[in-house]
Amino acid sequence: MSFFKRKSSGAEWPGGPMKLASVELRDGQQSLIATRMKTEDMLPIIGKMDQVGYDCMEVWGGATFDSCIRFLHEDPWERVRLFKRAAPRTPLRMLLRGQNLLGYRQYADDVVEKFVFASANAGIDIFLIFDGLNDTRNTQAALKAVRKTGRRAEANILYTLSPVHSIEKYVEIAKEYEAMGMQAIHLEDMAGMVDPISVYKCIRALKENVDVPVHFQAHSTGGMAPVAYWEAARAGVDVLDVDVSALALGTSHPAIEPLVVELRGTPRDTGLDLGLISEINDYFKQMRVKYKEFESTFTGVDISVLRHQIPGGMLSNLESQLKQMDVLNRIDEVLAEVAVVRRDLGYPPLGTPFSQIVGAQATINVLAGQRYKMLPKETKLYLSGRYGKAPGEVNPDLVKQVLGNEQPITCRPADLIAPEYEKLREEIADLARSDEDVLTYALFPAVARDFLKGKYGLQ
Repeated sequence: MSFFKRKSSGAEWPGGPMKLASVELRDGQQSLIATRMKTEDMLPIIGKMDQVGYDCMEVWGGATFDSCIRFLHEDPWERVRLFKRAAPRTPLRMLLRGQNLLGYRQYADDVVEKFVFASANAGIDIFLIFDGLNDTRNTQAALKAVRKTGRRAEANILYTLSPVHSIEKYVEIAKEYEAMGMQAIHLEDMAGMVDPISVYKCIRALKENVDVPVHFQAHSTGGMAPVAYWEAARAGVDVLDVDVSALALGTSHPAIEPLVVELRGTPRDTGLDLGLISEINDYFKQMRVKYKEFESTFTGVDISVLRHQIPGGMLSNLESQLKQMDVLNRIDEVLAEVAVVRRDLGYPPLGTPFSQIVGAQATINVLAGQRYKMLPKETKLYLSGRYGKAPGEVNPDLVKQVLGNEQPITCRPADLIAPEYEKLREEIADLARSDEDVLTYALFPAVARDFLKGKYGLQ
């Protein structure tokens, strides 16, 4: 019997044909080339990607919005519209940071609703909503807004390793999300540290405890993600996130090509056309060369991720920032300090914005030669409870350093934020010509003015 005709018992392969989600246009390029790929370089290949039969294509969210206005001088809203026209058959997905949207602070509920409405109008079909602390309260407003648009709302759970995280905890969070009305549960290993056996156990537990589809994404940083995908398939996962090989592995995700081959002849056979996928990969090979100057040096296996747990996208960005500061030689010290800071902050998963908060604090600690001599505003907000409930106990000395004898807040942080959309609209009234412009300013006020001036040809 040839390899491609092998047969497997369906009993050991729960679930039907495996569905795959394309993440090159967002997370793949964010992880490997610092989210620098221009819209004009992605549009020519999207028509072919639309023919593959992906469950969806993730095209927005994460750092894409910031990168568009800060580095590429492109309108991120127009990018979505162009992508939607180029891929009419495949649902477009965005990653949304709950109450943080795409920024680094909590926004009022009216801003969250405006943003979701504008994103849906631009062409987003699926909102993959998460909170960096897995605090489900911080996803309520976004979920409510997505329901109003009639689009699909899915929940993303950040997987991490710590004394306060467990499979039982992830099941508890998943059940909360299902009860809230989320239409799928995603488990994301953003740092690439999960081992295959744990993946199997966690996916099986989720499948046994929730009735909505279960998705899985892992980065390849620790080298175990391709095997973890196999185990997730055996456990019955419904969808896996992949890249074509030109934008896969390293701090990115497992490649689609070997996965398609591996699953042939099993009950999870994807049925996808490797010839078409190869054409798409050839295109991205050219793009990888074109954007080589932004490429992360973390292209192989880095098992130290089990210690520092920094996600792929953050790892490449941290490297870039230290290089700009001419202190790249101290990156190992910073990575070691990340583990200390994370422990002191109660073991937050290192997804955005907490990877940035922990990474920035660790960098400051190392360069200052003293821990917590300086605390950025974001660290202070975290310690005061303004981002939500920490998974574990926060260093009480740090809390006292910031709050004195006061206690951190315990309510949903956005309950303390007054409606702010109209105020923001007034602040940018001299430049904004649409809700999209106002929202761009709301998310990144420091760079939005110059961006909007350039957009409209103003001095």
